[in-house]
Amino acid sequence: GLSPSVPLDEREEAAALARLIGIRHEFVETHEMENPEYVANSPMRCFHCKDELYGVLEAVAQRADGARVVDGTNADDAGDWRPGRKAAAQHGVRSPLLELGFGKEEIRLLSRELGLPTWDKPAMACLASRIPHGTPVSVEALDQVGAAEAYLRRIGVRQVRVRHHGDVARIETDAEGMGIVFGERHREAIVVRLSNLGFKHIALDLAGYRQGSMNPTV
Repeated sequence: GLSPSVPLDEREEAAALARLIGIRHEFVETHEMENPEYVANSPMRCFHCKDELYGVLEAVAQRADGARVVDGTNADDAGDWRPGRKAAAQHGVRSPLLELGFGKEEIRLLSRELGLPTWDKPAMACLASRIPHGTPVSVEALDQVGAAEAYLRRIGVRQVRVRHHGDVARIETDAEGMGIVFGERHREAIVVRLSNLGFKHIALDLAGYRQGSMNPTV
C-alpha cells in the first residue's frame, strides 16, 4: 500500500524481495490522509490506517478469485498497543505467523535459512508512528521524518527512529547507532542535514531505540 507514510526505501525493498522470491507484486494506493480521524492522530490512528488498507486489499483479493488477505503480525506483537488488529478482525484478515506462535527470533532464523536478505532487517513501522498522538499528521512532517531517517541510514545507522516534536528531531537508535551519530565524522553533518529539513533542534535520546515508545501506556 502506497501513501505518504510509507518510506520510499520500503517500497523499493518490497519490490526487490518480490522479484527475488518470484511472486507477482502489485502496489495499490491508500488514502488514509483523506480521513480526518486518521489525520487527528488519536491513539486509534493505526485502526483508521489499517481499515483503509484492508478495505483496498479486500478489493484486490476479490479480483484474485476470493483470496484471503494476510498480514505479518507475529507472537511478539501480541502485548503491544496495536489498534490495527481491530481493523484486521473486522476485515477478516488472517495472521499466519501469529496463529502458528512464531516470534521475531524464529522468523529471523527461518528467513536466514531460506536465504532471504531481510532476515536481519531492522524493525520498521509507518512514518506516522514518529509523530506524538494528538499532533495532527501532515505530509510535510512525514516527509521530514522520512528524509531524516533515510539520511541516517545512508551513513550507516541501521536501527533508527526520528521522532517528530515540532521543531525538535529526537533520534532514537541503538548503541552502535549512537556511536555513529555522536562521532566527530558525522555529528556536525547530521545537524546540518536535519536543520536543512526544517528542524531547529536535533537531540539524541540517551535511552536508545524503544519499539512503540510513542504508544499510549496500556
